[in-house]
Amino acid sequence: MYRTRTCGALRPADEGLQVRLAGWVQKVRRMGGMTFVDLRDRYGITQLAFNQEINEPVWEQANRLGREYVIQVTGTVRERSSKNMNIPTGEIELIVSSLNVLNEAITPPFTIEDETDGGDDIRMKYRYLDLRRNPVRANLELRHKMTIEVRSYLDKQGFLEVETPVLVNSTPEGARDFIVPSRMNPGQFYALPQSPQTLKQLLMVSGFDRYFQIVKCFRDEDLRADRQPEFTQIDCEMSFVEQEDVLELFEGMSKHLFKAIRGVEIKEPFIRMSWHDAMKYYGSDKPDLRFDMKFVELADIMQGHGFPVFDEARYIGGICAKGAAVYTRKQLDALTDFVKRPQIGAKGMVYARVEADGSVKSSVDKFYTQDTLQKMGEAFGAEPGDLILILSGDDVTKTRKQLCELRLEMGGQLGLRDKNKFVCLWVVDFPLFEWSEEDRRYYAMHHPFTSPKPEDIPLLDSDPGAVRANAYDMVINGVEVGGGSIRIHDSALQNKMFQLLGFTEEEAQAQFGFLMNAFKFGAPPHGGLAYGLDRWVSLFAGLDSIRDCIAFPKNNSGRDVMLDAPTFVAQAQLDELKLKIEN
Repeated sequence: MYRTRTCGALRPADEGLQVRLAGWVQKVRRMGGMTFVDLRDRYGITQLAFNQEINEPVWEQANRLGREYVIQVTGTVRERSSKNMNIPTGEIELIVSSLNVLNEAITPPFTIEDETDGGDDIRMKYRYLDLRRNPVRANLELRHKMTIEVRSYLDKQGFLEVETPVLVNSTPEGARDFIVPSRMNPGQFYALPQSPQTLKQLLMVSGFDRYFQIVKCFRDEDLRADRQPEFTQIDCEMSFVEQEDVLELFEGMSKHLFKAIRGVEIKEPFIRMSWHDAMKYYGSDKPDLRFDMKFVELADIMQGHGFPVFDEARYIGGICAKGAAVYTRKQLDALTDFVKRPQIGAKGMVYARVEADGSVKSSVDKFYTQDTLQKMGEAFGAEPGDLILILSGDDVTKTRKQLCELRLEMGGQLGLRDKNKFVCLWVVDFPLFEWSEEDRRYYAMHHPFTSPKPEDIPLLDSDPGAVRANAYDMVINGVEVGGGSIRIHDSALQNKMFQLLGFTEEEAQAQFGFLMNAFKFGAPPHGGLAYGLDRWVSLFAGLDSIRDCIAFPKNNSGRDVMLDAPTFVAQAQLDELKLKIEN
């Protein structure tokens, strides 16, 4: 009697057991009268042994196998004479008595191994083959485990999982919508949800005081490593809460995930940082705090000494890289080229070294006395062996962002961005609005349903730009993994918000009348948070891109090269939808 087993399950204790295995041929090794085959399934690899002297017909079959053939074998487990302790099943092998080829395979376009020879493009085209590789499979297993833990945690906290529609109305704020034409309503369109924002608020009005959903969201925006046109949110909302209630619950959820998934126990509270301080000291609303290099502003020290670049700048700021004074001129020139890249946009960089004797040598020595350079070094708390890097510019925000990119680059070069180290923080007190010089109007920094800080509500009339949002983002290692806010639940305040955002009464009613009307029937105070599931999995897996934790991702052009989507559709379909394509 043969027992069915997986390729990763067999151990020395199974010696003598007769088993049946099935999977894919990983590798074939022909060694005279012996042929060895590595058989792979989702659970691991088992070595199969075919002996010409014992069973020549089966041995001949094995010699005709190719990579990725799908086979089923039966045989007896035996201890290996030459063990491979690098794999769990490396102490045993299966002496095969029968072999059944279930499906032959053509040679794959890249090797199905942990370290493959396939580039991104070819692996994306044959994603179903890429998913056979251990690292990619492990990412999806991690994703599965995380969703199980999320559901378990939220269930214990009294949350109900509720599905919301995928075909919704289009909204003008935020990223571009993906729109879907309606055949039954010619000329009208659905939109795919950027998030279930208004729907979860309606659930709060409905009395579902604790809602969550692991939900697909869609945004038609330019892509990068942490963005896809379709992504997955852990979407949550709670009634009768204030900001502190939300932060406490979801900080607890994050600590639970760290312990359950990564085995990391975080006991101390997450860092809290205002948006203003994040921008001032790190040039980013998602600062990476695994390392220091906090910005130091230098205008008071460095201006007025005859160096035109600094004297004419509105902002002068720098970072101190500990122990990096050993950087060569070639390395410093490379850093200057880095900040001058078009995507960063700095005009140049000034540097200074703190020498072993404590003196400071800079690239602009001729403009500054040693006394001034010493004051600059003291502002950083610089010590012998440290390297100071300085940028300046007319646009404060832009220059801080450039300095942020330089800081991250130095953190990477100095090995300070360890993927196994995690520093978590809440960024709070965002501005409610951001001003567009181009459009001469305010936009909501998060979305138009975000509540202002109660104490700032009077400023809505006198100084909208100074109003702080009752909003918060969770940031881990420089990645925004989640964010949310306390929502507006009062119709009058929501109308005021729409007015400040440039909506006419008619436009607000047309776009959001359903929500405004619902509030009139008694809306509880409510707020919530949405985690990016893809980003969480990517963070825990130590990935540089979220694509490798999504089963079938899009490329940077938003294309699915495996399915060849998007694509053109038949004219008959366009006619049925009353659509016309203009060249």
